[in-house]
This record gives sequence, structure tokens and C-alpha cells, in this order.
Amino acid sequence: MGYRDVAKVGLGGPVGSGKTALVKRLVPELVERDYEVGVIANDIMTQEDADVFRESFAELLPEDLVEGVETGACPHTGIREDPSMNLAAVDEFTERHPELDVVLIESGGDNLAATFNPELADYFLFVISVAEGEDIPRKRGPGVTQADLLVVNKTDLAPHVDADLDVIEADAGEVRGDDPFVFTNCKDAEGVDAVLEHVEREVLFA
Repeated sequence: MGYRDVAKVGLGGPVGSGKTALVKRLVPELVERDYEVGVIANDIMTQEDADVFRESFAELLPEDLVEGVETGACPHTGIREDPSMNLAAVDEFTERHPELDVVLIESGGDNLAATFNPELADYFLFVISVAEGEDIPRKRGPGVTQADLLVVNKTDLAPHVDADLDVIEADAGEVRGDDPFVFTNCKDAEGVDAVLEHVEREVLFA
């Protein structure tokens, strides 16, 4: 069995937007729903995020279903221009675990232009933080406009950074049209169920 036989969900977004926190919330929920899950963390030259996942998921996932990919270049290189290292990691997952249902692939922190190569991700989540400013959706970066699901995270910080969630909601609706977006606070797991609902419906039940 090869990498084309397993669902692949990409998570991109700027540094600090909450990608790692979202993965840490999604994996236990997916496991509880009896899905077999693999996780790949991309970074330029470290295994830091992968090590976080290995520790967090030690009781949930086999050790060989958590992998760190060191791109050695800008994070988008490994998820868009040349996804071969990530695809090789997915392929290794499926060879070792033929019943694997889904692989979550986290990009290293990137800018609003980060998108996933369609060969690498069947479904693409783009995560932004309200702490980055309420004008992020209006900037219309490819990540914001092209993602299958836009995740507006850290809603709990809105009052502290003068961000108006109503403005963000209106702008996100305008720039994304009929494409969905959800608000989350991964610190308290608010909105995570909505993300799961989209992933299950569009990827795992497709």
C-alpha cells in the first residue's frame, strides 16, 4: 500500500497561529473515534514540533506514526514545491500500518502565501490567529482564500489585542465566498468539534 491510499490533511499557517495546538486537539479526538492516525511535522532544521507530538501522543500513537521532516529551506518548500520528503514519510507510514486512515501534515510556520501541493494534501486547513490582527482575512493571502477550511484561532485573545471577531467573520465570509471557516480557541478546545466535523465529512467519509 502506498501514500495514495490514505487520507492526507495539511495544516498551514504563520508562526504562532496555533497549528501544533490544533493537531494536539485533533489527534485524541480522531483516535477516540477509532481512526488510525499518523502525524508529520515539518520544520527547517529541527525536530522540535515532532518531539512535542511524540511526547503528547506517547499513549495514543505508535512511535513510528510520528515523524519530523526537516526541509532545510523555507517551510513551504516541503509542502508545495517539492513534497517528496513528506510523501516518502507517508508512504513509510502506510507500509508499516496498512490500516492507517489519515495523516495530519503540519507545515512549519510560514506566511499567508503558504499552500499545500494537491498531491500531498487531500484537504488543506489554514490556521490564523486573531492576535495577528483583525485585517488578516482582508489581506487575501492564498492560504486564507484557497484553503479548504480557514481556522481563525485564539479567539480568547481578541479583547486583549483590539480585534473585533464580528469584523473578522464578515471579512472572512467576503474573501472566501461559500468556502467554510471556523473560529477556535485551541487552548480550551472551543471550535475543535467543528473542525473535526469538516474533516470527517470532507475527507474521512468522502
